Amino acid sequence: MSDSPLPTASALHEPVLDWYAGNARSLPWREPDAGAWAVMVSEFMLQQTPVARVLPAYRLWMERWPKPADLAAEAPGEAVRAWDRLGYPRRALRLHAAARAIVEQHGGVVPDDHAALLALPGVGTYTAAAIASFAYGQRHAVVDTNVRRVFARALTGTAQPSISPTAADQRLAVAALPDDEPTAARWAIATMELGALVCTARSPRCAECPIRARCAWVLAGSPPYDGPPRKGQTYEGTDRQARGRLLAVLRAATAPVPKATLDACWPEQAQRERALDGLVADGLVDPLPRRRYQLPG
Repeated sequence: MSDSPLPTASALHEPVLDWYAGNARSLPWREPDAGAWAVMVSEFMLQQTPVARVLPAYRLWMERWPKPADLAAEAPGEAVRAWDRLGYPRRALRLHAAARAIVEQHGGVVPDDHAALLALPGVGTYTAAAIASFAYGQRHAVVDTNVRRVFARALTGTAQPSISPTAADQRLAVAALPDDEPTAARWAIATMELGALVCTARSPRCAECPIRARCAWVLAGSPPYDGPPRKGQTYEGTDRQARGRLLAVLRAATAPVPKATLDACWPEQAQRERALDGLVADGLVDPLPRRRYQLPG
């Protein structure tokens, strides 16, 4: 184990920013003319969903609804339909509700004020900071799982961050921010990209890392993770899968769907009923007379 002192965040700024300048992925929401709505849509879609799955849905979404007002004018069920197989479809309802709030309260323009962003439906601490930083070049700590992992390794010398975000993670990210807004905004996206492409959870590509010589974890000999077990998410046979099957039938339908049609798509009755009740309670499905169902209208 090395006796080298822990690196300071300021020593990481230049190498990380230089690396990002030459290695950033070309993504449509990063284009100079993409705009805040494009950033907002991408951030909703990218929550717990990899970029490769998001890209086709994002492109179709932006072709159909290039502005918040375009989405707000549609029924919320159309947002759920267009969400397709991205998973966690309540994100679609929240994005639709946020679009309506943007139209009603901000003249159809995604606000650049951090507090106003936080007040939008479905926008939490991370998403508000991401929009303000990536769309408007402001100085905010944008802390997702990738950023937490980069800072855990580079600044604290641990193999993995805590399982859930903590106040300490946020404080560390705030302390690591460059002072001026444009540089801080680039740093936010650069550290996220470094975690996504190089400083990955499994098999990190340390030989390609621009801060390898300054990384506290590498300097300590890359000690293994010794925290509580990290359980992978299961999907097969879960209520979540049952919900997805039911929603798939409703998304494909052009008219209300009889209950018997939904019954045929999942064999286990108690789980199917529980999943359907949950979809109704979440506002993702509207029950109709004569035991029929549809996406929310």
